[in-house]
Amino acid sequence: LQLNHSGSYRCRGWVDSKVSRGWRESSPVTVTVHGVPVSGVTLWAQSPWAWVALGDHLVLSCAVAAGTGPLSISWHRGGSAALLGTGPRLELHHVGEEDSDHYQCRASDGDSVAESVPLNVTVL
Repeated sequence: LQLNHSGSYRCRGWVDSKVSRGWRESSPVTVTVHGVPVSGVTLWAQSPWAWVALGDHLVLSCAVAAGTGPLSISWHRGGSAALLGTGPRLELHHVGEEDSDHYQCRASDGDSVAESVPLNVTVL
């Protein structure tokens, strides 16, 4: 079901009885499809505690439990609005000490926005 399926619907059927014969149509019914707000945004790292060794590769993943699409996912760190990337994964190659921070993913459907709980990444 999509938002564009909203509209007026009726059914039509062939009636063949002693009283009448022919096509009959029902009264129209209005159907309104509502969008589902984005919710249940979760973030995780390939290591359970988001610890990564200096120079290693870090992969963060983001998932959305509910929301009427299409959805867009953006990545942010340290509470900043600056965009680190888009899509369900963020890859940091050859991490440095400056990459230690809180990371978050945000999902949007154009009408609503939800974000994950911040994940603290520590570079050892």
